[in-house]
Amino acid sequence: MTCLPKESPAKKLGLVIDLDICVGCHACAVNCKEWNTSGKMAPLTDLDAYGAKPDGVWFNRVHTFEAVDPDTGVSRTTHFPKSCLHCDDAPCVTVCPTGASYKREEDGIVLVNTDICIGCKLCSWACPYGAREYDEDEGVMKKCTLCVDKIYNENLPEQSRVPACVSTCPTGARSFGDLGDPDSDVSKLVAARKGYALMPEQGTKPGNRYLPPRPKQVGKGVAPRMLTHQDDSSDGAGLLARWVDKILTA
Repeated sequence: MTCLPKESPAKKLGLVIDLDICVGCHACAVNCKEWNTSGKMAPLTDLDAYGAKPDGVWFNRVHTFEAVDPDTGVSRTTHFPKSCLHCDDAPCVTVCPTGASYKREEDGIVLVNTDICIGCKLCSWACPYGAREYDEDEGVMKKCTLCVDKIYNENLPEQSRVPACVSTCPTGARSFGDLGDPDSDVSKLVAARKGYALMPEQGTKPGNRYLPPRPKQVGKGVAPRMLTHQDDSSDGAGLLARWVDKILTA
């Protein structure tokens, strides 16, 4: 059963994450957990939270790794937040046998109907980004909703109608808006900073975009090569992207 829109939604709500200013504080992950554990996807189970092997349902996870420029030997610590990318051609949706996973026609958000989810985990195996979470207590799959119960909440001030991860980021590394509109602020930001899609070779057409780190100055006017995709690469997979791929496929 496929629950993808017949046509690609004109409105594509998504996140833009600036890897240049993300400090890896995990505020996005914590506030996401706080909001969603009492919201649409509640509860978000924790397992052995204070034990030797804590686990649980987290819609946002932050990877931290070090990339080394092979020419200069200069290293750089990069914090890489990861959550559902709300893909246009979402494999998690097409493999779902019950139609529990679906993509909304009005805004492109990918959601899970937990009432008909059977917890078979096919969606988690199909997702190349590892963005699906299995709730051990409820026996169903859960995932980032872009805080759909917050962004459309008319009881909140308009400036507060953004995902919890966006409103809590202390450095402003996360932006939210319509990536289907080339004139939107987020689309202009992506164009200005040469933002890229994660692992485009997977063919999922992810919605979210990442902004690459800017070059760091070393010594007197010497800058190492940018740890980002090559501008002349057709698939956008450069040094930084390859490091990220290693983390996600490890």
